[in-house]
Amino acid sequence: MAILPEKKAVWGWVFYDWANSAFFTTVISGFFPIFFKEFWSYGANVNLATARLGIANALGSLVVALLAPVLGTVADRSDARKKFLIIFTYIGVLMSASLFLVGKGQWMLATFCYCIGTIGVSGANIFYDALLPAVAEKDRIHYVSSLGYSMGYLGGGLLFLVNVLMTLHPAWFGLPDAATAIRWSFLSVALWWGGFTIITILWVPPGKNDASAGSIAQMIRPAFSEVITTLRHVRRLKMVFLFLLAYWLYIDGVGTIIRMAVDYGMSLGFAATDLIVALLIVQFVGFPAALFFGKLGQKWGARKSIFLGIGAYMGVTVYGAFMSHKIDFYILAIVVGLFQGGIQALSRSYYAGLIPTDRAAEFYGFYNMLGKFAAILGPLLMGIVGLIARRLLMPAAPTADQMVAVGRLASRFSMGSVLILFFVGALILYFVDDRKAQADLERF
Repeated sequence: MAILPEKKAVWGWVFYDWANSAFFTTVISGFFPIFFKEFWSYGANVNLATARLGIANALGSLVVALLAPVLGTVADRSDARKKFLIIFTYIGVLMSASLFLVGKGQWMLATFCYCIGTIGVSGANIFYDALLPAVAEKDRIHYVSSLGYSMGYLGGGLLFLVNVLMTLHPAWFGLPDAATAIRWSFLSVALWWGGFTIITILWVPPGKNDASAGSIAQMIRPAFSEVITTLRHVRRLKMVFLFLLAYWLYIDGVGTIIRMAVDYGMSLGFAATDLIVALLIVQFVGFPAALFFGKLGQKWGARKSIFLGIGAYMGVTVYGAFMSHKIDFYILAIVVGLFQGGIQALSRSYYAGLIPTDRAAEFYGFYNMLGKFAAILGPLLMGIVGLIARRLLMPAAPTADQMVAVGRLASRFSMGSVLILFFVGALILYFVDDRKAQADLERF
């Protein structure tokens, strides 16, 4: 039986999550923090390496945050969401492949490739998110959004499993050592991401003007002036403004834990293999959990479900700040897997119900902008708090054991600093009213 056109478009959209999650899983969450700390930042102390990683995350996120509103406006003006999705995707694919070539101790070059790769994956997601209202019916939008995250967990998890096996047993794959296997893993992400994106290119229909939108330069110039107009629109839609402020804070906490969890575990002295196993747990728990959250959002309401996710992450943050055994990291991995995809998917689909559908990319540009500004604050917060705590706690003439102990204690302080972001984000979300949001839209 042939796939119905609308069903085909949905699956084409969903498969992009399957494709790009390889970068988030293998690169951002998995091997980049390990390789950055042990290979590219060879010889640096754990807190300095954490600060460098935080800066690397922050730089890429800052560029995307500044570009996001303009890119969203351009996409709406030209209906070129799919075109820009493709452009940014293959920028990220190229940078992921480039990490294969970065040598030992070259932390600045690794940071450059990582930052540009982050710009690629994050920029593409602006247009991917903005395509959601176009491919999903309104009564199924929470489910379709969650299905995307669910497929992302499965696809990213499957490739990550192969990458982990490559690292643990390099001889099985004809590789000389684990370091070489990790470098080949970065290349495999590029092939996976770039290859499966072809399904999205073929199955998701282009916008009506995608083929004749004009040059990118012609589209960008007038878009800058419209960013100011978008700011006025956000201010007029008060519930949108409140939700974006809440989202900025709580998704900061989520993103920080995603990006910094492995680095944090290494700072506490956990073995890299234990941390990789924990990441695999997140992926394969997250696959069914994201689907469950999609159904929960339809039946219980997206806003209530988001509160549930925030509460779970507050618990993760507190538990993580005090954990001391690898079983604790596995427990945290299960909890994160249960709630990570759900809070992201329902935030995305809940926002779709607050904004005008004919300006979706414009408003998703601001949505992603705040998400990226949040990704600047969280990693920097962890890095700075860790460095300050290390300086304050370190004795005048420390022994080697004291240096290790102080470094680990400083890392716990840096982890605990994330808690306030969840708390304040939940507090602001409490004041978002769905009925007032619909009234705002009717007057818009």
